[in-house]
Amino acid sequence: MTKTDVLPFFSRAVSWMLEGPSHVLLSLTCALIAWYALDFLSRPQYFGIPGPFLAKFSDLWLTRQAMRGDRWRVVDDLHRRYGKVVRLAPNHISIADADALNPIYGHSTGTLKEERFYSGFVPPAPAVRGLFNTTNRAEHTRKRKAVSHAFSPKQIVSFEHFIRKDVQLLLDRWDEFCKAAEEKQTEGPRGLKGYAWLDSLEWMNFFAFDTIGDLAFGSTFGMLESGKDVAMAEVEDANGNKETKKCSAVETINLRGEVSATIGLVPYWLRPLTLRLPWFAKRLQAVRTLTGIALARVNDRLVNGSERDDLLAALQSAKDEKGEQMEKRELTAEALTQLIAGSDTTSNTSCAILYHLGSTPDALKKLQVELDKELVNAEDVPLMSDVDRLPYLQGVLNESMRTHGTSSIGLPRVLPAQGAVIAGHFFPGGSVLSVPTYTIHHDASVWGADARQYRPDRWLDANYKKKTEKAFNPFSVGPRACVGRNVALAELSILIAALIHRYDFVLEEPEKFFQTREGFLKKPVELRIGIKRRGSARAS
Repeated sequence: MTKTDVLPFFSRAVSWMLEGPSHVLLSLTCALIAWYALDFLSRPQYFGIPGPFLAKFSDLWLTRQAMRGDRWRVVDDLHRRYGKVVRLAPNHISIADADALNPIYGHSTGTLKEERFYSGFVPPAPAVRGLFNTTNRAEHTRKRKAVSHAFSPKQIVSFEHFIRKDVQLLLDRWDEFCKAAEEKQTEGPRGLKGYAWLDSLEWMNFFAFDTIGDLAFGSTFGMLESGKDVAMAEVEDANGNKETKKCSAVETINLRGEVSATIGLVPYWLRPLTLRLPWFAKRLQAVRTLTGIALARVNDRLVNGSERDDLLAALQSAKDEKGEQMEKRELTAEALTQLIAGSDTTSNTSCAILYHLGSTPDALKKLQVELDKELVNAEDVPLMSDVDRLPYLQGVLNESMRTHGTSSIGLPRVLPAQGAVIAGHFFPGGSVLSVPTYTIHHDASVWGADARQYRPDRWLDANYKKKTEKAFNPFSVGPRACVGRNVALAELSILIAALIHRYDFVLEEPEKFFQTREGFLKKPVELRIGIKRRGSARAS
């Protein structure tokens, strides 16, 4: 039975219920229940797929999980309870199987980004899509060709000195804190003396924003120097007048991720009402503000120009297959994409690395031994060529991206008309499928019985790496995989090598759970650590 078969009966029933004013509330309630029931009955191919009861009838169940900020955990628990295939919404199936990555996200599969979800990431102004939220295949191909130019091997080499400069500035600031703490020798948390105590997440955010500012917009945001989360955004007031004002970039980007990843789950017909609710309205303003940050930087570049060989210059000179360059609105959309991707992922992942190393002293010591041996003649901030092939360092990075997983949810894709058989199920065309990254990164059938433990040594075994590479998905796969992957790895390699080689550090509260908050990305809430220059630590 389909919606079409039942629609005449449904229409007559609604007409009968609406005959008298006393029936209005009951009529509307019954009509709504009937509509969701019909929607459920119209998808008999999903009847045998387990999942939460309400999720089978309405998208609002998954919307609620996203609003709570722990969708990744809920989905992981569902898969542990029900198995590899779980229904998250009337037309959304989550498949926790590494073998499903290629047929859902790979090349030549015909799948598309789900329009409703990715429309949630389109800013209100300029209403132009960037590479990330473009769902049209031809348009995505055009944009990727242009943007890939900005991330060519030659361009990445030119970015290294910007990254190293900002790492050095971070070291200089932390050295100031260490010197002051060493002189005072006051007793801090855990009864330790001579340690400087700080929120490492805050400083990883400062570093990430300043670095993407350097790479993409011609100058830093000045956060490392000031020790403050301040950026300038070009926004419009209620009367349509443009003004430039200060804002908190970190909080803005957090709120933007929360509202975009949630509103993209809400049915179109319900969005106008939903966006008026306080939770959404507050975060929607963050979307406008974040766009204003990118717009202010693009306007400055277009007005004042620059001789810098940076990411924005590469985007300005990039051409598509027709030889055409990006116009201002498209340039702003791509700059916004890079601002979000270049700041969020680096800060969250580097903070997670510090947490895992602080919680695993043996791994921290092993990494310091490797760095002491390999960086004897290196500068305070090593070159990428000094660290990109250090096996244990790269193992630490990989294990941290696997265990934490900044992007932990399953990104939705729509199957082409012919449908596909995946994980032993046939899914018809139009089905929305996703593979939850966090869950496949913790699949014991792939990673072993210790899949939920942090163990960088697992990456030292070449045979093990080959066996598990199909399930390692920190940057996604296929034609829509992260175009900035190599820049992200360069930042993380240089940053973590410099920090771990230079400082001893401890967690302020080792027993404290690593609390995260999820919008589009899974982010740490705070990570307080104590740091001490390693020379002074050994001397004491």
